[in-house]
Amino acid sequence: MPRYIIEREIAGAGNLTETQLHDISLKSCDVLNDMGPRIQWVQSFVTADKIYCVYVAPNEEMILEHARKGGFPANRVSEVKAVIDPVTSETDVHAAHHNN
Repeated sequence: MPRYIIEREIAGAGNLTETQLHDISLKSCDVLNDMGPRIQWVQSFVTADKIYCVYVAPNEEMILEHARKGGFPANRVSEVKAVIDPVTSETDVHAAHHNN
């Protein structure tokens, strides 16, 4: 299933209190429970004026539906095409291509 990054513009997001973040999380989970298991919230990163959320869902429309139902902004939704990390650099892709 595709993974998405959602950019939510929320002025002062980095100053939200633990209680406010709890309430936002609870609202998100309530909407997800109503929508069923096909959409899943993985985690979110709070910066000064934005929250970046990682979701798994069958399509972008379901991501946008969650945002509408929860009253959350979804200023940009981007499908993740690949995930890389330091281990990716250890793979010898050049040798693999020469063997084919």
